Amino acid sequence: MVTTADASTHQATSLFEDAQARFDEAADALRLNPNVRGVLREPRRELTVHFPVERDDGSIEVFTGYRIQHNLARGPAKGGIRYHPEVTLDEVKALAMLMTWKCAVVQIPYGGAKGAVICNPKEMSLRELERMTRRYTTEISILIGPESDIAAPDVNTNAQTMAWMMDTISMHQGYSVPGVVTGKPLSIGGSEGRTDATGRGVVYCIQEAAKLVKLDLRDARIAVQGFGKVGGATVRLLHELGCKIVAVSDMSGAVFRGDGVEPTLALRQQQETGSLVGTPRTERISNEDLLRLDCDVLVPAALEGVLRADNAGGVKAKIVAEGANGPTTPEADAMLREQGTLVIPDILCNAGGVTVSYFEWVQDREEFFWTLEEINARLRRIMTRAFEDTARIAREHDVELRKAAYMLAVGRVAEATLTRGIYP
Repeated sequence: MVTTADASTHQATSLFEDAQARFDEAADALRLNPNVRGVLREPRRELTVHFPVERDDGSIEVFTGYRIQHNLARGPAKGGIRYHPEVTLDEVKALAMLMTWKCAVVQIPYGGAKGAVICNPKEMSLRELERMTRRYTTEISILIGPESDIAAPDVNTNAQTMAWMMDTISMHQGYSVPGVVTGKPLSIGGSEGRTDATGRGVVYCIQEAAKLVKLDLRDARIAVQGFGKVGGATVRLLHELGCKIVAVSDMSGAVFRGDGVEPTLALRQQQETGSLVGTPRTERISNEDLLRLDCDVLVPAALEGVLRADNAGGVKAKIVAEGANGPTTPEADAMLREQGTLVIPDILCNAGGVTVSYFEWVQDREEFFWTLEEINARLRRIMTRAFEDTARIAREHDVELRKAAYMLAVGRVAEATLTRGIYP
């Protein structure tokens, strides 16, 4: 897996500058009002916090955390919390902007936000992670809330992290506030279907994209970079559809089998050893090799910037489905477009997670919960409609799906901004 730090060495511009450049392209195509353009180009709020946490040995370590709200025109801010040693303010700003467009593409009444703590969770005990999470939550409590800013899991955070955050805010309020986070355990107001939601949304988009390129997904060759919450679900669900998973990877490397990797064997290997490498009846390849495999669909579901100008030329897939946020640099995007590769952009492709997070928030507010079948049916309708809307814009303006998705999203947020007006 290419980490954020690795990817940055290949980028001439920062992640936030890349995000702004993509916004600018859409704004130009829409001939966006320059006043609105100025509002949407920058985050509304940037909070940086430095807070002490007691380690298990009694020492005190000061951590740095962020919470960025990009836009609130269409509703409360919404976005995940990531724990990573290489996370930067620039990265969090870029991801917050992406969340604004993602929510708008799928017509969810949210704005975009993102949060992070600079740390290495793999070197921390469970108790240290809990103390850090609760203190970080307290520091950003001036922003988050069920009516203002709703957090969710992201890289290196999970349902337990959300439970700690929800409990911390609830202790401050004196009563339970389940709607302050999504991605919680079912026992405290979580939603059915949330764990697989992002991967399921990726699969729904791949099914729609396959129709455009006339690809029969039965026995289609699939390579998935990343085997976490998104990649793991994507692999399992595509395998159930009859696809052939020829390669899958995690941070330790990738494994390949020409006639298909068995997902259950890969999962067992990872659970027992912490690595996919060594999965029975597979051979080891590098993550870079995985990107260049002869396959029908490539799913980058790891971190940002893995498809770059120096490797995009080797991509042979007919479809690239962006399960991760920002896996393709603008330079690589242009190369893939010239090669005729259909790229399903991240703000559409991986929006299944935030969609079911919205379902969870609604259920918490109603105090009435839906069945898994209801949730998956609603998710399919929303993802299919969003893909169709994006494809329609692409046809009407003769642009690729990414630019179409940005035009759709930016147009909706701009309309909300103009309708609301500028206070005071």
